[in-house]
Amino acid sequence: MISRKVNSVQEALQGIESGMTIMLGGFGLCGIPENSIAELVRMNVNNLTCISNNAGVDDFGLGLLLQKKQIKKMISSYVGENAEFERQMLSGELEVELTPQGTLAEKCRAAQAGIPAFFTPAGYGTEVAEGKEVRDFNGKMHILEHAFKADFSIVKAWKGDEAGNLIFKGTARNFNAPMAGAGKITIAEVEELVPAGTLNPNEIHIPGIMVNRIFQGEKFEKRIEQRTVRQK
Repeated sequence: MISRKVNSVQEALQGIESGMTIMLGGFGLCGIPENSIAELVRMNVNNLTCISNNAGVDDFGLGLLLQKKQIKKMISSYVGENAEFERQMLSGELEVELTPQGTLAEKCRAAQAGIPAFFTPAGYGTEVAEGKEVRDFNGKMHILEHAFKADFSIVKAWKGDEAGNLIFKGTARNFNAPMAGAGKITIAEVEELVPAGTLNPNEIHIPGIMVNRIFQGEKFEKRIEQRTVRQK
């Protein structure tokens, strides 16, 4: 059994350099790789292109990298919770590529599966389609989208084993699962790291073959973006 376990976030992120393209899992603040983001801030790498469903909030998640202006370009589908993101985008300090959410997920999944490109109707007739090939399938127009090309993919899982097998919990599965294996190197930080063979094979969402490095994370805050409670 091949072990993909590394002993620290520092060891896991070895090889990440300024100017690289990095995928980061999560949906809102749910399931984000908190330890890895904090380490990227500490490493002070810059001119990054980040592929993520969203850009965190001002003082958490990818917002921490935005604060230090370590991100050159964001490729996202939703960015409405981050005032600093908005400021940098409107001032021209940050390059932004907004992508329909389903297209973003499929561009990750296509990269994971080794599919170079695909056609989708999403975005046809809008700015999203500008400069892209258009074809008619069954009377409906589709645009050509290319799979992402990322140097690293960083995901966060609920449980993982030393062979790299991963189990996600709830909403955290949305973008973490298709991003695993979608970068040249995939790093997984997990809440609980167990010996290989411990996990029920029927419950594994991502097989270890998709993961290159796995480590035990710590001190997860798991913040909530918008807390909604029932009125008494």
